[in-house]
Amino acid sequence: MSPSSQFVPAERILLGPGPSPVPQRVLRAMAAPTLGHLDPQYLAIMDDACEKLRQVFRTRNALTFPVSGTGMAGMECVAVNLIEPGDEVIVCVNGVFGSRMKDVMERCGATVHALEATWGDVFTLDQIRTTLERHPKTKLVGIVHAETSTGAHQPLEGLAELVHGHGALLVVDAVTSLGGHELRVDDWGIDAIYSGTQKCLSCPPGLSPVSFGDRALARFDARKTKPQSWYLDVSMLRKYYTGGGGGRVYHHTAPINMTYALHEALAIVLEEGLDARIARHAAMHQRLRAGLEAMGIRYVPARSLATLNCIHIPAGADDAGVRRRLLEEYGIEIGAGLGPMAGKAWRIGLMGHGSSVRNVDLVLAALRTVLR
Repeated sequence: MSPSSQFVPAERILLGPGPSPVPQRVLRAMAAPTLGHLDPQYLAIMDDACEKLRQVFRTRNALTFPVSGTGMAGMECVAVNLIEPGDEVIVCVNGVFGSRMKDVMERCGATVHALEATWGDVFTLDQIRTTLERHPKTKLVGIVHAETSTGAHQPLEGLAELVHGHGALLVVDAVTSLGGHELRVDDWGIDAIYSGTQKCLSCPPGLSPVSFGDRALARFDARKTKPQSWYLDVSMLRKYYTGGGGGRVYHHTAPINMTYALHEALAIVLEEGLDARIARHAAMHQRLRAGLEAMGIRYVPARSLATLNCIHIPAGADDAGVRRRLLEEYGIEIGAGLGPMAGKAWRIGLMGHGSSVRNVDLVLAALRTVLR
């Protein structure tokens, strides 16, 4: 027997910035027979997954579907469809993923006005209002709801009214908040949003849920140029995902078994109930925070996510050495700092299936032992 046929991945307790632990139910769903991407049975499963996504996004947007690709594919899908070369946009940058959104939108030909904040801080409505007044031709404002690199939790209430009042669209990165934090697409007036399956939905990486509202689709329909990406062109994708009067139109071979996984993961979310799930994430965050602060460990952001806990590395601790011991001795994965936080912070994810009393108490006990 060859070495490759004997390969069995180790079981890890995934408490980093993603992926999160995947329930057995979801893994079993992935093993169901593969169907064709236009098979009526598959289309029924896909349609139900899209309806479940609407419930989790809390939206009635017809064009809500999983992009074939990870969270960054969702970011690119929104950008390439809503931006034309020469458009002016504002991107709020307070971490890696705000920086990445800026980069993606620049690649679409936009003139990006970056509103920057210290890593770990969030943006105020006054800061965004001032930037909009400074750049009156802005067509889109992009902001990260859950900045995974710093653990900062951005408030969104009231932002859409401000952005719409200046004739712009509101685009939100919810990769690390969907299914773990309060998120109301319709009530908050979000025009386009994207997320990932591998965070609070506790599904393997591979799909990026997106949702486009009426304002976003009107902007798309008024385009003078084709989107730069054929693969992510909504004019073709929506003919596959929503059908419309002409029926389903083949675009690309959808990742069939990943759709099964997402469908099951969303069923688990809705069985628990969104409100109960959000409350669980908040309670586990508070449990972890109390234990860390009792050890003298401080948080990086003043307004922290419940799903991603970014903490200062204690003085004298060996960053890589501690993470290596956690992995080798306890099977626990936590994340390193990114960008200017590299070597200065750890990131502990409590997302979806991984946000539990067992995992919180285990990582606290392991950290106490390793740091001692």
